[in-house]
Amino acid sequence: MKILLLEDDEDFGAALREGLMQDGHEVLWLQRARSFETTLMSERFDAVLLDLSLPDADGQQLLREMRQRRDATPLIVISARGQRSDRIDMLDLGADDYLVKPIDLPELAARLRAVTRRAYPQATQRSALQHGALRLDPAQGVVSWRGRRVALRERERWLLEQFMRHPQHVFTRAQLEAALYGEPTAVDSNTIEVYVHYLRRKLVSDVIVTVRGLGYRLGPAHPEN
Repeated sequence: MKILLLEDDEDFGAALREGLMQDGHEVLWLQRARSFETTLMSERFDAVLLDLSLPDADGQQLLREMRQRRDATPLIVISARGQRSDRIDMLDLGADDYLVKPIDLPELAARLRAVTRRAYPQATQRSALQHGALRLDPAQGVVSWRGRRVALRERERWLLEQFMRHPQHVFTRAQLEAALYGEPTAVDSNTIEVYVHYLRRKLVSDVIVTVRGLGYRLGPAHPEN
């Protein structure tokens, strides 16, 4: 899931972004509101997480403007304001949910799934991806090899889905890191190599092949039997 996070608190924002990324989400974190509208209009996001108390804007006004221009991106307010009237006002303005700080990450993850299911009902009906003996069902998050279900972590499954959706494309490591983390990162720079190694070990050694000097692409299709 690609998420836009608008949060000015550096410690809270960093912890929230890291927790969401560990769940396999792609997160773009803004600490100021000045580029919020242009970012929303130039990129597609599955959900928005919006703080209300910002140094350069009123979160309530940002939501009002979003809905006035008919931007229906699912939005969850995350705020220290816990008054019943605050929650009612934001829900009436078009927020899809409201969480009061401090938040529980598993609860946030569940609420994100709920608001996106309501907003994108067809997303749960996405067709399964097939590549020879390899099958991935995006709606159920199920991966199977020659009819046998294979347990993958969220990020492993997400990475495999990117390759299966673009079977001829060669991805650079930087492109894959940007997709996973929202931007290329030098931290744990062997992360992609580690995930590719796990996929090869759990599925088949050439499920992802290395294109020397360029990156990675999906490997050859193997017969189902």
